[in-house]
Amino acid sequence: MKKIFLLILSHIVIGAAGFAGGIYVLPILIAPPAPVEAEVLEVASQAQFKSEFRRDLAGSDALHWGEGVISVSQSAVSLMGKLAPGPDYKLYFSPEFVETEADFNRLKRDMVRVGDVKTFENFLVHVPESIDPAAYNTVVVWCEAFGQFITAAKYQ
Repeated sequence: MKKIFLLILSHIVIGAAGFAGGIYVLPILIAPPAPVEAEVLEVASQAQFKSEFRRDLAGSDALHWGEGVISVSQSAVSLMGKLAPGPDYKLYFSPEFVETEADFNRLKRDMVRVGDVKTFENFLVHVPESIDPAAYNTVVVWCEAFGQFITAAKYQ
């Protein structure tokens, strides 16, 4: 009986580990190609604002982080850097700096969703004409599927 229990338990543990690994790896496998450095630099050269994603934010951890230079223009937001891989990332503009999940949830009604982040090394996100980046001061990457803070940067 003990042998059967251990066998079942080991299969459950391995199955759970495989499932968790799949959740982590799948976004990497299905991500489109990252924009090349020249594209990101071209957009960055037209930026009105620049800032930096840092790994040391209060809400960031080993699985949820961003690092690199973020550039914000009237028409696009670009990152020359990296994000921790994950599913369903969204880019938001916020009127206040946020660095935790609680901050994000508290201010979400005052934020505007800019678009989807689909790559994890460099990205370009088009800013709709209806959004004025100058009306906000922070850019936030949020995992919509899991309600998880990834990173943020105050750009003005």
